[in-house]
Amino acid sequence: QYYIVCRLSAKITLIVVNNLNSVKMPNASAMQDLHLNGSSNGAGAVNGYQNGVMSGQINGNGTAMKAIKCNCGKNSADASDSNNNKGHEKCTFHHDLELDHKPSTREDLLPLMSRSYRMLLSSLGEDPERQGLLKTPERAAKAMLFFTKGYDQSLEEALNGAVFDEDHDEMVVVKDIEMFSMCEHHLVPFYGKVSIGYLPCKKILGLSKLARIVEIFSRRLQVQERLTKQIAVAVTQAVQPAGVAVIIEGVHMCMVMRGVQKINSKTVTSTMLGVFRDDPKTREEFLTLCNNK
Repeated sequence: QYYIVCRLSAKITLIVVNNLNSVKMPNASAMQDLHLNGSSNGAGAVNGYQNGVMSGQINGNGTAMKAIKCNCGKNSADASDSNNNKGHEKCTFHHDLELDHKPSTREDLLPLMSRSYRMLLSSLGEDPERQGLLKTPERAAKAMLFFTKGYDQSLEEALNGAVFDEDHDEMVVVKDIEMFSMCEHHLVPFYGKVSIGYLPCKKILGLSKLARIVEIFSRRLQVQERLTKQIAVAVTQAVQPAGVAVIIEGVHMCMVMRGVQKINSKTVTSTMLGVFRDDPKTREEFLTLCNNK
């Protein structure tokens, strides 16, 4: 038997046939009719439901087509919904390898991104076929995926369980964490250093995890103001401290190599949450620790 999987408008249609050579596949218009009305032109009469559960036969050579149904949740209101996996964790209909349409990984974007960079080179008047540029589109695409790898990462993965119960209520500061990011306005880099402080409430975070949190949010298209707050909120979510403080000092290439071209300018942003916002003495202690060399 052969499985023919057709995907249209987020619906999955599975046709089981005994002889692959005897099957004519319907065109896109026919497939639309198949999902809406259960009819197809040229490929045979098919009776079906909108959710892709079908029964009937394919004519021409009389190849039989089996009914494809989900039987693992007959009492469930969404038992026949092939796009809803709730309650179907052990159902082969929902988790068969032939039906396992996982979202594309970002690496799958490389061919399209490479073509886009090649078009950009041509638009600049360059020859993408000359020796120095032959592999530039692919290299640039891979570099951009690396620069924005934070989109593939989550806070839970970065923490990896490194949250520990500890009877410690004094300030924890990790400063001068190197940061590289991409300005979302001009797609050029900005870089600098991040200092993070928090006041624990019976829980502490593995020190390297603070640096990993910086990586998650900096390796995206960003503005420094949003990046500062995202880091502070992430630390708060991780250990629910009494307060969090984040300071970023950054150099923006969009101000250095274009525009006003001020090579010595630096941008400083801060986010103060909890006790760091409410208590001037706590905030002053953090700022003093950050400024000490």
